[in-house]
Amino acid sequence: MIERRPNWLRGVLEPCLLALLREGPAHGYELAGRLEAAGLGTVPGGSLYPALARLAERGAVVADWQAGDGGPGRKVYAITDDGRRQLAEQADAWA
Repeated sequence: MIERRPNWLRGVLEPCLLALLREGPAHGYELAGRLEAAGLGTVPGGSLYPALARLAERGAVVADWQAGDGGPGRKVYAITDDGRRQLAEQADAWA
């Protein structure tokens, strides 16, 4: 059987990330866990972080380094007003 998950994952990952970030800023590991809890399964970093980078390039999210609690710093992502607009447009298109 052909594995189709990567194809549909590419189509839904960015809107899902924007929807999660609409709830508040989060780091990549947290986003991966929330995606898995939402039923998308394990989203590999090789899919997650490029998607976040694409969203940042389009101005839909901003990333900020924050100090870790006793560990290394991590990049925290937040949705922008433009990202909210893009999410609304994508939601209308899906409807």
